[in-house]
Amino acid sequence: MKPTLKTCSLLVASHLALACGFEPTPVRAADWPQWRGPNRDGHTTETGLLPEWPAGGPKLQWQVTDLGSGYSTPAVVGERLFVLANEGLENEFVKAVAARDGKVLWATRLGQVGKPKQNPNFPAARSTPTVVGQVLYALGSDGDLACLDLETGTVRWRKQLQRDFGGKPGTWAYAESPLVDGDTLVCCPGGSEATVLALHRATGEVLWKCPLPEGDDAAYASAIVVEAGGIRQYVQLLQKGLVGVEAKTGKLLWRYAKPTSRYDANIPTPVASEGAIYVGSAGTGGGLVRLKSDQGRIEPEQVYFESKLPTAIGGAVKLGRFLYGTTAQAMLCLEFATGELKWEERALGAASMCYADSRLYLHGENGEVALVEPTPEGYRERGRFAPPKQPQRAHAMEKAWAYPVVAHGRLYLRDHGSLWSYDVRRP
Repeated sequence: MKPTLKTCSLLVASHLALACGFEPTPVRAADWPQWRGPNRDGHTTETGLLPEWPAGGPKLQWQVTDLGSGYSTPAVVGERLFVLANEGLENEFVKAVAARDGKVLWATRLGQVGKPKQNPNFPAARSTPTVVGQVLYALGSDGDLACLDLETGTVRWRKQLQRDFGGKPGTWAYAESPLVDGDTLVCCPGGSEATVLALHRATGEVLWKCPLPEGDDAAYASAIVVEAGGIRQYVQLLQKGLVGVEAKTGKLLWRYAKPTSRYDANIPTPVASEGAIYVGSAGTGGGLVRLKSDQGRIEPEQVYFESKLPTAIGGAVKLGRFLYGTTAQAMLCLEFATGELKWEERALGAASMCYADSRLYLHGENGEVALVEPTPEGYRERGRFAPPKQPQRAHAMEKAWAYPVVAHGRLYLRDHGSLWSYDVRRP
């Protein structure tokens, strides 16, 4: 076969690279289409990223400061970011921005901000959009659930969790990010009519309602899919504890009441692996349950539960045999299956995190950002910086709560109206 000009150019480039003593770095880009990444576990398959940051941090590509208020993490698909935000208390919306420069592409109103008189008072947009194919699903803090066209932001269908399903949100309004599983959209209105709810994602038609006995308020975590005992189920942390609901029918399978925050702040999304689930709640503690199957019944068996394990808003990430997360004071590494503590380090204090290309990315509640090499041998920091022009806090209790996102060679950080894009690709 006759070589083409393009083939010859690639061969020359490859030989030059080898002659200079290095090989081209393979880069694998990946979308971040929903809360906590493609599989809701804080992981991405992104590779070709910096293993260590220079002094002052990676290169800042751009920053916008007029995004709107809120704690929503961006969803990233291709060259666009999608985020929830609000202006005042009457206008909460979904906004699409260009990944190259942060310019607004479209914005669509969802409704008003939920529970504006909450105490402590942090009224703002909270949820992360979920992108599937050419549509986006978003849940506003007042319970406005909408399916939007990805290109234009046009509403395809809309529901209101409080009015349509008797929903009962917690003190700090709705914060859940919708789960899409095949043709099923799962969310948790709370209340006694449809504590957990499944809709057909294309039409919004009700597939099933799960009214929990004695009802339950919606909390602030997001549902995940778990397979145990041959049964596919949706696992969610509500105000009265952790529950498992059969995916096919909406039948309540089990409940685990131990992880109930003494501050009513059931926030971190559970972490599941091989039929075991780690869950934590502020002021109470964190622990592991293993789902046991007996003649078609599922029972949660507690393996361990300790007050000093990860419970911070920023959640936890499992890597191999080990779990990494934070408390209000420090970062911890523990053995997932046993709860054995491997190390504890002050680091950034409480922080949210994600994992990409053999590194953990931490966004501290203090506004600082760190790159950490995860190992059970000890805390190994590979870079730290503070983003410029951080927003002013409404009061001392408010922190930088939005999770970091790594997608297409960029690190995205959000803090209220500010959104930063950093280039974290390896040269």
